[in-house]
Amino acid sequence: MEQDIMYSVIVVCLNAGQKLYETLNSILKQNYGNFEVVIKDGGSSDGSVERFINLCRDERVHVYTQKDSGIYDAMNQAVKLAKGDYFLFMNSGDSFYDEEVLNKITYEIHELRRKDKKADIVYGNMYHKALNTIIYASPEINDFACYRNVPCHQTCFYQRALFDERGYHAAYNVRADYEHFLWCYYERKAVITYVPVVVASYEGGGYSETKENRKRSQDQHREIVVHYMGRKKADKYRLVMLLTLAPLRSAIADNKHLSVVYNGMKTAIYKLKNRVKCVV
Repeated sequence: MEQDIMYSVIVVCLNAGQKLYETLNSILKQNYGNFEVVIKDGGSSDGSVERFINLCRDERVHVYTQKDSGIYDAMNQAVKLAKGDYFLFMNSGDSFYDEEVLNKITYEIHELRRKDKKADIVYGNMYHKALNTIIYASPEINDFACYRNVPCHQTCFYQRALFDERGYHAAYNVRADYEHFLWCYYERKAVITYVPVVVASYEGGGYSETKENRKRSQDQHREIVVHYMGRKKADKYRLVMLLTLAPLRSAIADNKHLSVVYNGMKTAIYKLKNRVKCVV
């Protein structure tokens, strides 16, 4: 396997405890060697960063401690320190799905290049730890996919130029990763490509999923989609979501007992779409 592509795996943390160690341990187990880990610590007081530094002497790991105003400000600080060709953002508690993820992603990027296709953002699937199921991403990014749900940042490999040009809009303190993805798609005209790789094991219960942030997330989503799509198109997709019982489907998808069946059906639909696309 060629190892000419360098990855920066960015982990921001603040008093993450054992979760930080679990995340970093999974990164360092990758069989692909050309990567760095950028740990952006907001000033932890629980000793978690120090414990990891004492246990790890890997020269690929770089730790930076600096105060920040929140998770997206921390990510913006981190990308300025990263040196990779592609960036991947992981939260403490998340991990790579297996030890071959970077090898698989590198293979897929080389296949795209061999076909003279761009790979500005490459994204894959996610294993949800709490639900014990794989969440399959939409194989195509279009207006409706952008409105409904974009791939989570733990499964997206961004070419560094996308962050050299513009970082996260930190004022969107819950939805800045979503806003940046839409900026890449609508303003930057980035080529965003799905690959059939399970990239990350997601812990669940993230920052945007807390009870106090859900309303804020909805408000920011509305503002962002109106900005990039216009009010008329945003209203149309909102109506489509209501008519197709999106809240009920979300509840089923988040149910530990029903999520496997639901995601199995969704995956079958995505595979059918891919086959039809190939025939056409």
